[in-house]
Amino acid sequence: MISQRIFFATHEVSNPLRSPLTKARVRQAICYLFQQEQQRFSRLLYVFCSDAYLLALNQQYLQHDTYTDILTFDLTTPPQLLEGEIYISILRVKENARKFGVPFPEELARVMFHGALHLCGYDDQDEKSRQLMRAKEEAYLAYLRGLLG
Repeated sequence: MISQRIFFATHEVSNPLRSPLTKARVRQAICYLFQQEQQRFSRLLYVFCSDAYLLALNQQYLQHDTYTDILTFDLTTPPQLLEGEIYISILRVKENARKFGVPFPEELARVMFHGALHLCGYDDQDEKSRQLMRAKEEAYLAYLRGLLG
């Protein structure tokens, strides 16, 4: 089953995936995203981590000395199927949820979709690209809301 190729890990934080945003529902929504984007993947790893850990990765691999909510690493070796690791700062997601007035599980799912969309080839480097990504995130959030009932 394809959803078994989506893995979740934690580093210096507790697991944020609990009812109603369970691993099974998130896997189902992410598989739907890849189907809709007509992309296939071999393995995805989501790592939920601390702010400090993500900052260290950002400094080491991107030479950015800034906090961020997510880093996506495309590990695909062409012509293989997509493979990636997505690191998410739980503290940043919590702060963004408060800032934007949305529930934490919704913001977490949005960020998870954001990382998957990067692997599908989308970027957010300019306003037009950001708007497209945001629209896609919202569409996949609507799908997930349907799964959650």
